[in-house]
Amino acid sequence: PGARWFQGAKLNFAENLLSRRDDHIALISCDERGQRRQFSYAQLYQQVARLAGAMQQFNIQPGDHIAGFMPNIAETVIAMLASASLGAVWSSCSPEFGMQGVLDRFAQIQPKLLFVTDGYSFNGKIHDTLEKAAQLSLQLKGLQQVIVVPFITSQPDIKAIAKSSLFDEFLSAQTTLQFTQVDFAHPLYIMYTSGTTGVPKCIVHSVGGTLIQHLKELVLHTDLKPEDIIFYYTTCGWMMWHWMISSLAVGATVVLYEGAPMQPQVDSLLDLIEQEKVNIFGTSATYIGQLQKENIKPNQSHRLADLHTILSTGSPLHPESYDYVYRNFKKDVKLCSISGGSDIISCFALGNPILSIYRGELQCAGLGMDIDVFDEQGQSLRQARGELVCKSPFPSMPLYFANDPDGQKYQQAYFSKYPNIWAQGDYAEITKHGGLKIAGRSDAVLNRGGVRIGTAEIYRQVDTLDEVIASIAVEQQSQEKTRLLLFVQLRPVLKLDQALGTKIKMHLRTAASPRHVPDEIIQVSDIPRTINGKIAELAVRNAIHGLPVKNKAALVNSECLQEFSAYATQSPSTKHSL
Repeated sequence: PGARWFQGAKLNFAENLLSRRDDHIALISCDERGQRRQFSYAQLYQQVARLAGAMQQFNIQPGDHIAGFMPNIAETVIAMLASASLGAVWSSCSPEFGMQGVLDRFAQIQPKLLFVTDGYSFNGKIHDTLEKAAQLSLQLKGLQQVIVVPFITSQPDIKAIAKSSLFDEFLSAQTTLQFTQVDFAHPLYIMYTSGTTGVPKCIVHSVGGTLIQHLKELVLHTDLKPEDIIFYYTTCGWMMWHWMISSLAVGATVVLYEGAPMQPQVDSLLDLIEQEKVNIFGTSATYIGQLQKENIKPNQSHRLADLHTILSTGSPLHPESYDYVYRNFKKDVKLCSISGGSDIISCFALGNPILSIYRGELQCAGLGMDIDVFDEQGQSLRQARGELVCKSPFPSMPLYFANDPDGQKYQQAYFSKYPNIWAQGDYAEITKHGGLKIAGRSDAVLNRGGVRIGTAEIYRQVDTLDEVIASIAVEQQSQEKTRLLLFVQLRPVLKLDQALGTKIKMHLRTAASPRHVPDEIIQVSDIPRTINGKIAELAVRNAIHGLPVKNKAALVNSECLQEFSAYATQSPSTKHSL
């Protein structure tokens, strides 16, 4: 902790991303309603210059905070770049967040300017965000101006929003940028922990650490070139958005998409890949699993000649999903499972264009990342599971947590398990090929008769069954014993009966081991997920123990936790439980 890199160096993040200023396409912005816009590098530069000029009228200084309560559209990128050009600090939050979730984040950083839209569309439904914007304008201390981007309608009514203006009216006539030069360790982004165990922690990332790490991963690990078109399905609050936008520093074309991944139809993203001739497609293991469940065969329905790389993150990519991709996308595609987090705004392990790909494995450690796997005593392991650690500093370590003056929260988050060794919180294994397998979060590892089991091992088997949409496994502890509960979300109309329960248990017993078989299987209508699509194991664990879930606003479907809370009495004998 406290390591510093390239002291004395000066740079500007936005200047690196806007070094190309020609007619090459920089951004393509699409949404589920069929809208499409594009910006050349020259046009993007001009838009950023005009916005930065307007922001200067509010005396924005290096280190000031700018926030975006924005969907994944071009104006979000423009606002971030304008902020960075002035040396300000950008923080974004997806508009799906409830009011308390937004306040839990933005109230901690007190932004001077706030960018919002009038609404967003998801799964074919329009959601108005003007009421939330009006509340934020009154509740955020120190807020000087709210800038509203018309997205759903051309002329939104913003009278209820204090100190507000429309985006186009806010822009200045300025056409050139004066990039503020800052230290390598100057703050650039504020990101947030998921907030499922309390108020989210504010992670502050540096200008230089973010840039050098992203360029390393994009150029060397992903083999991104200026002529490439890259698309990652993400919200602008997830670190993969920041990672993807750094592709502008390579001179590539970035495709943005706002909306549900399977709206208006199940293969909408595949349509986008074909239409925009995407070369690098980033998605989640969950999405690939959904395509697999729906028996979608992209190589039969879509032209994928331009696609050369598929990136997957968010959760472990099952070996069967590798088989599915190579069978149904392209035999020569580079399928790279990657793993890191908002904590490091990058990856600990990811792809490599010159190494072989093994099903179920992340190809290699990130260059310059001194990763290892430790047992409980801090001893290094090979081909055995333990805690994923990093033994040496790296440039994209957080500078600090906001509102953590003595650094105690930072220390507790990463360095409390092993002194001066970064513990990521993943349960992992280094393979004989030098690759990596992630078995789940280490704080959700199950202990079955003294044997540690990663939850991903259970999901890998259960989620392959046609009847199951999704599942979540947690241990329930009482004074008498510890039980493993498996909650399953089944396809519509299906009910969990004795035959299906036996099928699930037998599949786990034969495909994994008897230790993977749950003590009880329970049907639920939905599985709680964070806004980034990750299943919320800790939230469920709290619910089944009768403990409060401290930040439900971090979940997109927190209402479903009531079903799990019903099992806190430890008497879950119902007709949908086996």
